Amino acid sequence: MPVDLRIPFEPPFDTVLVANRGEIACRVIRTCARLGLRTVAVYSDADDGARHVREADLAVRLGPAPAAQSYLDIEAVLAACKATGAGAVHPGYGFLSENAAFAEALAAAGIIFVGPGVRALGIMGDKIRAKNHVASHGVPVVPGVARAGLDDGELAAAAGQVGYPLLIKPSAGGGGKGMHAVAGPEELPAALAAARRVAAAAFGDDTLLLERLVRSPRHIEVQVLADNHGAVIHLGERECSLQRRHQKVIEEAPSPLLDAGTRARIGAAACRAAASVGYSGAGTVEFLVSDEAPDEFFFMEMNTRLQVEHPVTEMVTGLDLVEWQLRIAADEPLALAQDEVQLHGHAVEARVYAENPEQGFLPAAGTVLALAEPAGEGVRVDSSLAPGLRIPASYDPMLSKVIAWGADRNQALRRLEQALAGTVVLGLHTNLEYLRLLLADPQVRAGRLDTGLIERKLPSLPFHRPGGPDLAVAAVAALAWQRRRAGLPDPALDPGREPAADVPPWRRGDGWRPGAPAAQLVSLAAGPGEDRQVQVAGTPGRARVGTGGPDGAAIEVMLHPGAVTVDGVRYPAAWAVDEEATLWLNYGGRTMAFGIRDRDQRLHQAPEQLGHAGESSPEVRSPMPGTVTAVAVRSGEQVAAGQTLLSVEAMKMEHRLTAPLAGEVTLNLKPGDLVKAGQLVAVIRPAEPGQNTKDEAHA
Repeated sequence: MPVDLRIPFEPPFDTVLVANRGEIACRVIRTCARLGLRTVAVYSDADDGARHVREADLAVRLGPAPAAQSYLDIEAVLAACKATGAGAVHPGYGFLSENAAFAEALAAAGIIFVGPGVRALGIMGDKIRAKNHVASHGVPVVPGVARAGLDDGELAAAAGQVGYPLLIKPSAGGGGKGMHAVAGPEELPAALAAARRVAAAAFGDDTLLLERLVRSPRHIEVQVLADNHGAVIHLGERECSLQRRHQKVIEEAPSPLLDAGTRARIGAAACRAAASVGYSGAGTVEFLVSDEAPDEFFFMEMNTRLQVEHPVTEMVTGLDLVEWQLRIAADEPLALAQDEVQLHGHAVEARVYAENPEQGFLPAAGTVLALAEPAGEGVRVDSSLAPGLRIPASYDPMLSKVIAWGADRNQALRRLEQALAGTVVLGLHTNLEYLRLLLADPQVRAGRLDTGLIERKLPSLPFHRPGGPDLAVAAVAALAWQRRRAGLPDPALDPGREPAADVPPWRRGDGWRPGAPAAQLVSLAAGPGEDRQVQVAGTPGRARVGTGGPDGAAIEVMLHPGAVTVDGVRYPAAWAVDEEATLWLNYGGRTMAFGIRDRDQRLHQAPEQLGHAGESSPEVRSPMPGTVTAVAVRSGEQVAAGQTLLSVEAMKMEHRLTAPLAGEVTLNLKPGDLVKAGQLVAVIRPAEPGQNTKDEAHA
């Protein structure tokens, strides 16, 4: 709960436009409502009907789905402010939150920007300028080269002075995009080219900087608050070392690494960095700390906005950071001095993403068919989810954040694990199981963290593989769905409902025979090449299921509303079937997906499997919905097996599609084209014996 400072709030504005979407828009709206402020949501066509749109007092459409034509369109946001009388704009994070031109445009229109001034945005928005600036104010920085205008040759020459291993970073932007670790000089040219391409595409600026790569690095950031009257305080630090590809996954406050003395020193350095640019509002100063030398820290960058992980700071301080952003924007002085800031207990946050960890963390899209979010002592959920909500592929894949507080770190971790176990999202893949596996890791439990830990642990994480009981429950749920489609409700699931009178018994799909009902065959696709045929005898209210397991014993399954009984043991459960006949099942604390295959599909696939046994398919399909960002070959060109054909981006992730075999490629896509998950994007006509492939021609 927020600290009660008993300060009345009388701002010079009564309406706040939230220039963002998703969970952060919902979170800002919640605080505004508590303070008695009217809120305005903005949305793109992809977010029509989104939760933040429903929760705001007013909502204004900005434009079509692409962010450049909606959430990043400054003129459209200004028009929404004028149409609704918004006197202030809260930018959330991402999109326009650190855009100096946006802040200037709002000021010119007489609208308050809930964020820092243009000078702070300008200096801290450029990594090179920021690093040089804070170094001149006594803030320690990582050794490196940070000068604008250096070409690849000059960077290569400077790399020898920096020393290997080193890190390439785009000067503009954040979130790890375009960052590359380089072990030696032979890797540098290709890494520079890749970093420039990503930086130019993502941020419109391909300026790069080089830094010494700190070994066993830990990512620790300090939350600061600064008012317009010269006061700057810090609210302690957050440990953000659990990252994958430079994207944070689990964060906590305070860090288990720092002692009280280092905490005070790193906090003072963060305040110096903020004061050096006349900072105003809430901001975060990020530091790199070596696990091998925890008393040393180096400035990385300053995020001139609210951070995704701000709830853990709120949980241990009792302060509402959004409220203080609004109060500072209304020109109020800070009500707390540094010595009055106290940290109580420990808080841990996990980010729930729409992605499939078992398929290389490919972004996922879909419709939320069923939803259960946790609650309880010390548990908080910041979410954008709602039943029936369509999750688009156009934006960041984060769906929600689950946060747990405890009197100590162990209690916070236990509560978070229980909260994640109680989170159910059916209709799309999420990283919930992956989060729980990370929290169970002995090194994570012990607080022995670094930014490379997840990458090292991933290959050995024991992801659940659906076994006999899972297949049995899925088969009975699939049977229930098939019965409902045929107008045959089950008494246990649909009490009081009678079967449709006009359905002939031989069309009901319930195993009806003139004598006794026969066992029914349910075909499930548990994954690529994992089709299983399951025999179900009975109805979903009571069934005996033979899964073909090694012991050959049948499993007793009973479905109930919100639960399932397996061999006499009752478990909470939820299931739903989407438009593609995919069964989404949450059972035993895990969510699984099974394709329900009918007889026609089985007959169609049989000859395909016979014809392509042991061969690579000549078809290339997009594994996710997204936008084509690059096409590397021309239609009709000879390609080698493994050669990159095109790249598809969705939810801030770029995925390269490669040729499965050598031959002549046919494709008709160009950058900017939209593709669906499973869409055919290229076909390879296999090379004839003796025909040169691209590699052979250049041998």
